[in-house]
Order: sequence, then C-alpha cells, then structure tokens
Amino acid sequence: MKMQECLLLLLLGLIIWILGTMYYAYAGHRVLETTPVRYWASFAISPIISAVLCILILRGRHIAPSNWAVAMLLLAIPGMIGEAIVLSHLGTFMPRIQEASGGRYGAFLFATYAVVLSIAEFAALRSAR
Repeated sequence: MKMQECLLLLLLGLIIWILGTMYYAYAGHRVLETTPVRYWASFAISPIISAVLCILILRGRHIAPSNWAVAMLLLAIPGMIGEAIVLSHLGTFMPRIQEASGGRYGAFLFATYAVVLSIAEFAALRSAR
C-alpha cells in the first residue's frame, strides 16, 4: 500500500473512533446500563456492525485481501489509542456512563477490535494460499 493510502486509513479510523465515541458518550448508558438481554444483544451486534463497516471501507478502497491485516490495523490504531485515553478518564469523556460501566464498555471495545482484526487476518492468510 502507498503511504497516501495508509494515511487515509488512519484518518478514516480516527473519524470512525470519534463518531463511535460520541455515540457512546451520548447513548452508552442505554446500551451498557440496561437489562442483561439488551446488553448481550448489543455486545453481539456491535462488533458485527464495526466489521461490516471496515470491510466496506477496504473493499471500497480496492485493498487486496492480502493487505487487509495491515489496513485493518491502520483503521483500528487511532481508536485503540483514543479509547485508552477515554477509559482512563471515563467520567470526563463520558459523564453519562457510570464509572462502574467502564468494564462493560472496555469489553465492547475489546470484542469489537478482536473480531475486526481477526477477520482481516483470516482474509490475509486465506489470500496467501
């Protein structure tokens, strides 16, 4: 991938992270501080939505599956760094979420990044055959 493509993916990752963080800052309490059924349904759906969005970006940019692992990391890195800051100052960045819900929010993030990066790695390995 060219440097310009790498920078674009980092920028897109930053934009996705900002929008996602704004959503959870506003509505996170409705997702994280709810019934167990609603929480687990959201927990399952969130990584799927994120994965579909990232795959659409990679396909839309015509990135070869052999480069998906690297490309997905570029999309994920801004959010991973940003979320480390948000989680360490949850009350400041997400005042609608109770501090006790930080673990649930972190679990959402961990699951989402794990699913997205695993799909990308699988696609890259599959294309290498």
